[in-house]
Amino acid sequence: MMTRSKFMKKLDKQRQQHLINEMVRKIEEKFPLDPLVKSALESVDREIFVSDIFKHLAYSLDALPIDSEQWISSPLTVAKMTQYLEPQGCDSVLEIGCGSGYQAAVLSKIFRRVFTIERIDSLLQEARARFRALDITNINSKFDDGTRGWSAFAPFDRILFSAAPTHIPDVLFEQLADGGILVAPVEEYGLQTITRYYKCGNQITSEVIETCHFVPVVEGKEY
Repeated sequence: MMTRSKFMKKLDKQRQQHLINEMVRKIEEKFPLDPLVKSALESVDREIFVSDIFKHLAYSLDALPIDSEQWISSPLTVAKMTQYLEPQGCDSVLEIGCGSGYQAAVLSKIFRRVFTIERIDSLLQEARARFRALDITNINSKFDDGTRGWSAFAPFDRILFSAAPTHIPDVLFEQLADGGILVAPVEEYGLQTITRYYKCGNQITSEVIETCHFVPVVEGKEY
């Protein structure tokens, strides 16, 4: 017989899943989702990654403040950035800017290996605690300046910037696998645009997808 405690936990889990599914439905009203990306979004509870003061807005399509004057991206933006990676059939992805960890958690449902770098130590420690709480074991995280990449595990099938650089460092293109894709919200002349780069041999081509708004990439580490 199910105890009252277990029954309430089951009800709470069902409620959470309903809220997540409703969030994904709202995303699909604005942006058609690939089934793989949709399934990943439905598998991660965004509320866990949101600051306590904003829990009531966890399933809205808004970006929300987190610690250290950073932001957790809108789930719509996370959906778009994930889908723009064209992740089907890929093994590894490197994320520059872990933040709350929400984007990495979504990627972990698609890629076998996720590598994420965060320059603010306190944010990284909080993200790691969330990964442990969710029993996500395929995310490798590093406290470092993300503009240097992570050469020990290169090449990566995909690279994703979760903050806006003014340019893409050559070292990251070097760490991108042949045939790989890099997606970044690049800022030029005060305007940010999501840009997708393709690597073929020694050649890099790019396409601009849409305008966006991300926190800027900052070099160095913050303890």
